[in-house]
Amino acid sequence: MEYKNKQFLLDKRPSGMPEDSCWKLNEEIITSIQNNEIIIEVKYLSIDPYMRGRMNDSRSYAAPAKIGEPMTGETAGVVVESNSDLFRVGDKVCAHKGWQTFIKAKDTDPALMKVPESNISLSSFLGTLGMPGRTAYFGLNRVGKPKDGETLVVSAASGAVGTVVGQLGKIYGCNVIGIAGGPEKCSYVEDVLGFDKCIDYKSGNLDEKLKNACPNGIDIYFENVGGEVTRAVAPLLNEGSRVPICGFISKYNEKDMMNVETPFHVLGKLEPKPEHRFFVVTEWMDEWESVTKEILNLVSEEKILFRETITSGFENAPQALRDVLTGKNFGKQIIEI
Repeated sequence: MEYKNKQFLLDKRPSGMPEDSCWKLNEEIITSIQNNEIIIEVKYLSIDPYMRGRMNDSRSYAAPAKIGEPMTGETAGVVVESNSDLFRVGDKVCAHKGWQTFIKAKDTDPALMKVPESNISLSSFLGTLGMPGRTAYFGLNRVGKPKDGETLVVSAASGAVGTVVGQLGKIYGCNVIGIAGGPEKCSYVEDVLGFDKCIDYKSGNLDEKLKNACPNGIDIYFENVGGEVTRAVAPLLNEGSRVPICGFISKYNEKDMMNVETPFHVLGKLEPKPEHRFFVVTEWMDEWESVTKEILNLVSEEKILFRETITSGFENAPQALRDVLTGKNFGKQIIEI
């Protein structure tokens, strides 16, 4: 059987916000499989901020996306053909194999992860039950090390990672303060997700509002944004505070990344310095399966809620990435194919 596979190939490196010309839409035919191979029909494509960094040809924690290859990204789909003892037709699978509509892969490929049986939507395994949820869990628990009664501040609080960080913080007994952009997002974070407070950084006076919301200072700051948010948080960090640095999206489209102010510049000037480090979720790959099941239980019990922005059409992936980088999405950004 033949499958027409659409791909977005990286065609050039961006300068600033990535334009459509950075990608080339390609079609290829996937034919019959060999022993121990499967074919996955992709149903959902994940859109995440880290993708912007992978488009640069610069030194980083991970190799850059290669020109002429599918754009870096994670997908969720269903096995439509199998010559494997490990996967059956109908199995749901997440695959870190880039922007494409069909995937042929070896059944032992470490980029594949079988989705556990549940009544939860398949798309959620790209968000709360996928890489963003695991990022939130490991960053908060292994770097943030929360304790009952501590004050936790979460930037990008309405995003795919931030929503999970804050809800876990409440489960652990923290006083959770979110920072998000706009009254609608802040209302959701407070009224639906149960954060103690959410501050709209777009409404001005962030320093004063954050100080009022954190009368006992800040014990944990989960960093997703950088820039003015980090500068507002820094003076309020208590001695012994911890700062898991997941990213700093406010700076991802700067043309001269070598001279950008990062959270390390801001935090490094403090005395005493908070415990802070950049982390990546792959540090704990051997625990992914068990942690995914733990988060799944919390979602099933409605102790963790989530929201998705689902955009239909594979061709809309580039614009969806731009939307994520400018904060136009609400919750986890997904492309439905």
